[in-house]
Amino acid sequence: MSANILNNSNSFLKNLGVNLSLLPSTVQLFISFIDLTNFSKNFYERSPKETFNYISSISKVVISSIHDAGGLVLKFIGDSALIIFGPDDIDRGVKALLDLKKKIDEYNKSLKLDSTLYVKCHTGEVAIGYLGLEDDLRLDIMGNEVNVCAMMKTRGFAISAETFRKLTPETRKLFKKHTPPIIYIPLDEAHKYYF
Repeated sequence: MSANILNNSNSFLKNLGVNLSLLPSTVQLFISFIDLTNFSKNFYERSPKETFNYISSISKVVISSIHDAGGLVLKFIGDSALIIFGPDDIDRGVKALLDLKKKIDEYNKSLKLDSTLYVKCHTGEVAIGYLGLEDDLRLDIMGNEVNVCAMMKTRGFAISAETFRKLTPETRKLFKKHTPPIIYIPLDEAHKYYF
């Protein structure tokens, strides 16, 4: 792992108050999964290099937006990413993700791609620590709350009730209740139903 990635991870952990010598640790985190719609369809007939260059351009926007808001992009998996923020940065994280969705959606539109960014957000207790060999360590999180976030249903932007309850009253005004199950979506997003 590059020294820069390890430094970013260690800095994030220290800001959480995690003792690096006691990893893995159990912490409360704001968790987000992001994913691009229609990615396979849009890139099916494109070269691997074109696909890589597109994801590279997206990753730069994601990383800068999340780092600027105090979060950490834990990992990219193709057109998806796992993002974390500390429990005191939930409002900033939600606002950064709303802004990120807007940026990515506009970027895709400028490229004439039929693709938008799905964003799923949840808050809960996870185990955090490094996986791998001593000279190739990767920060990761584990736990039921990670799975809850990953399995949330949305075709846009959704936050769990647990996350909504932790938002400031001002930030809560950006969302409305969407059922079932209870998730909150931005005011300007239409309700979508799954059958």
